[in-house]
Formats: sequence, structure tokens, C-alpha cells
Amino acid sequence: MTGPMNRIDGVQYEEPGRASEYLANGAWMDVTVGDMLRQTAARLSDKMALLTDSGSVTFGELDELTDRLAAALLDLGLRPADRAIFQMGNNIETALAVVACFKAGIVPVCAIPQYREVEIGQLARLSQARGYFVQSDTPGSFDMVGFAQSMADAHQIQHLVFSGSRAPEPGATIMSLIETHDAASARARLAQVRISPADVLSFQLSGGTTGVPKIIPRFHGEYLSHAAFCARNYEMDENSVFLWALPLMHNAGQLYALMPTFVLGRSTILMPGVDIARMLTLVETHRVSHIASIGPIAPQIMAYPDLHKHDLSSLKLFFTMTRADMLEAKINVPCSNLFGITEGLLLGSGPSMPERVRHGTNGASGCPFDEIRVLAPESETPVPPGQMGELCFRGPSSLRGYFKAPEANLAALTSDGFCRTGDIVSAHVIDGKTYYRFEGRLRDNINRGGEKIGCEEVEEFVSKHPAVLDAKLIAMPDPVYGEKGCIFIIPQPGEAAPSVGELADFLVSQGLAKFKCPERVEVVEEFPVTRVGKVDKPAMKKQIAEILAGEDTGKARSSS
Repeated sequence: MTGPMNRIDGVQYEEPGRASEYLANGAWMDVTVGDMLRQTAARLSDKMALLTDSGSVTFGELDELTDRLAAALLDLGLRPADRAIFQMGNNIETALAVVACFKAGIVPVCAIPQYREVEIGQLARLSQARGYFVQSDTPGSFDMVGFAQSMADAHQIQHLVFSGSRAPEPGATIMSLIETHDAASARARLAQVRISPADVLSFQLSGGTTGVPKIIPRFHGEYLSHAAFCARNYEMDENSVFLWALPLMHNAGQLYALMPTFVLGRSTILMPGVDIARMLTLVETHRVSHIASIGPIAPQIMAYPDLHKHDLSSLKLFFTMTRADMLEAKINVPCSNLFGITEGLLLGSGPSMPERVRHGTNGASGCPFDEIRVLAPESETPVPPGQMGELCFRGPSSLRGYFKAPEANLAALTSDGFCRTGDIVSAHVIDGKTYYRFEGRLRDNINRGGEKIGCEEVEEFVSKHPAVLDAKLIAMPDPVYGEKGCIFIIPQPGEAAPSVGELADFLVSQGLAKFKCPERVEVVEEFPVTRVGKVDKPAMKKQIAEILAGEDTGKARSSS
């Protein structure tokens, strides 16, 4: 690896000496994602790589189709280091498109289909995207094609590429582009492109407190290694079969589902959404060995009434954000808690680990080169052993700097380059190894089934409603999603606060994604404050938790 060949202004690259060290000791792979797929396809050409209900591809087919699409994207006018926003679901065409971008050196900006004007507008402006990949047949009545066309016009995005059955005519589609090249001409076209393992692979998004997206550049060689260390930490290999039902165009989807498929040569099943009955049927049919839940999957499984009808004997591990002990008791399969942050740290534990590790902690990093510290909040002082503090880390995949965000970088990193997570953990030494248990968050956001909602952003939009004087968004507990948003509203004098539905209609009309809309409204005359006069959000969280507990008690009494 000679360093990046397609530099992007605003990206902070690792300094050459440290990069050489990571390469020499195996912390980074000296290979691009495209070349890794080519190597695996040469070895396992006829083995199924990705399987979906609507179609599947072998490693050989995936390699050839993505070569052909990559060449076509270059013909279209996209170039290495160009950025392209992705709003696509879990299907084969999404996988083809994102891997083709990797091979062509085009940098995917990983969004989700639920994003609307606010989020896509911010991403387009910040990333200076020249491409936009859109799934035309997303579920529901929303006109994704018209939306994408309007956003492309508004932000001067030159190249729109569609997938799905509702793609406009005329227009570039993934399948029509593939047809413009055969395998030989595609390889000849791609031979003209030079990509280094040190080049940017993708732009991932950080969950923040303001809602303004912070872009995290990830790199070919480091991302492959990051995924490989994680997969082996969960005791996966070539014979594993993995199932993924959450967004593929997301850091978790890339690291848990896509990259290990190429590195290990395992098969991966992609589901378009969470459907517990279908998921468990797929486990039986394909003898799935590993499943991950970043969000509401585990609670839904525990509530599923027909669990006993499914053969789960092939499962070696189910790893989830929380409640691994309860899930394991329910499904009688080894389960473990996980922790992940897009800034570059993944914690977990494999099925052979004892229960006190899998259930009592969120595991350890699978990367032996990661350094982890637990610091007193807003300081660089380590806490005494066993005490809670902020999780901070430094390593071969850790954040070097957000894209074009120097002020954010000052707050995100310690003076010696450790990334501050904003998450509170405690460290536990078990059998001579240190594991970490998630205890809570410093930052003001909501984790709704794995999607981060910045409270400040939502509060700003709610406060634009003509009936609202002031508003504060609070995380309230939810048995399925873990957390949902409850908005405390002080109405304008003489006005009635909007209902949940009225508020959602207003926020969506302002361009906010629907999943960010508050799901409960509490009307108050004033907010509680601390002794120094700041709004006391912990007190509000306690208040809504007590209200919900009282309502649950009332329901239980009325039903008895």
C-alpha cells in the first residue's frame, strides 16, 4: 500500500508511519474491497454469497456483475473519489450497486430510505455528491422517484441511478447499466482505475445530538480488517451462515453483513425488513448459524407466540444490543450483548464465552490493536478500576477526524487521539481479560431500535410549530424499540399543544424523517431545572418513566 491514490479534500488520512505500522502488523489489510471479492470469487465461484427472497447471487456472479456495473458507472461520468448518496433497501441490486462503487472508487454516502428533505439536503451539501442511487419501489405510498428527482435538481446531483420496478423512463437503472458491458470489456475498463487500500471506501454517518450529519470516512484496508476482527470475535468462519434484516446501507450492515461475506467467504441472507415468522423460517431452511439484532428484533422474538414451531438448532449465536440473558432463556441459543459505534469500535463476545461475559457485559474488541480507556467525563483522567466513566478508544479503525468538521473534531478526540464515544461504561476483569458493560449515555440523543435521533434537531423543528412555545425531547423506555421519543411541550399562551398525529404531519411537512417524530406528547407549564438553572432532562426522563409505569399498572388492574 503506497498511500491514497484518490485523495478527497476534507478527509483526514492516517500519517504514513502509523499506516505502515498497521499494515506490517496485520491491523490493516493490504487489499481493496474489490480485490478481496475477486480473491474469494476465484476460490468459491459457485458458492452462494448473498441470498434474498427475490433473488440470490454466487460469489462468481457477484464479482462479474459488479465489474460490469462499475465499468458502466465510469462510462456514465462518475469518477474515483466522487460521492454518491444511497437510499436503497436490502436487495441484490443494492449490493450490486454498492460493491460496484467500491470497485470504481466511487464513495457511497450511506443513508437510509426513511430520510427526507432535511437529511438528504444536509448530506448532499456536505458530501458534494455527484451521484444518487435510489430504490424506486420502496414500500408504502411515498413517491421516492419524484423525491429523488427533486433533491437531485435542488442540489445539482448529476447522476441518478434507480433500482426496482418503478424506475422512470428514460433513466439509468442498475440492470440496464450492467447490460452495457460484458465481463471482458468491464475488466478492461476497470484496469484503467487505480485504487489503494488507503483510499476512502465509504462515508458513514455518526449518530449525534444535533441532527446535523457528521460524516465518518472509512477506508478499504482498515474497514476489511475491522469487519474481519469482529466476525472472528463472534467465532464466524467460511462455513457460517449469517442473517441480516436491518438496513444494509448502514455501518452495522456493512460491518456485520457485507464485509465478512467477502473476507470469510461465508453466505449471508438479506431480509428486506423485520418479519419474525419469515426470519425463523429462513433459519431452518438455510441452517443459519449467526443472527444480529441492532434494534427491535430481540424483543419481537421474545413476544413471538409460535417460537416452539421452529427448529433453531443450527444457531450458534444471536448477538443483540441488550437483554441477551432474557433472549437466551427464551430461545435456548447462546446470546451475547454487543456495542458498536461508527467511529470505529465494536465490542462483543462469541458463543464459547461464559454467560457472565455474554450477559453481564457488552464484550471486548476483537481487534488486538485497539486501546480502550475509561475516562472521567469531560476530562482525560482515567477512572479507578470498576468505576463508571466515558468509553474512549484509539486503534487502527478509530476516527481520525470527521469530514470537513474541524470544530467537531476538537470535541471528539482527546489530546492524544482517543475517540470520545459519549457512552458511559464500566470495566470488568473476567478470567484475566477486560470486558466492558454499557451503563448509559452522556449525549442527548435517542436510540430508537438502533437509529439515533438527535434531540436538539427535533426540538428545533417542533419549536417551529405555531402552537409551541418551547419543547424538549426525552427518551422514554419502550419494550420493543428500547427507546422512543416523548416531547415535553410548553404551548403558546392561549394555544393547545398539537397531538402526536398533528405534530408528525407538521414535522414531515417540514422535511423531517418520520421515524424521528415524537411518539408521545406531554404538555407542561414549565420544564424542571437543576440548581444551576439548566433544564433537567434526567428529571424529565424519570417523570415519563414513572408515568408509563403507572399506566402499565393501571392496565394490569383493569384487565384483572
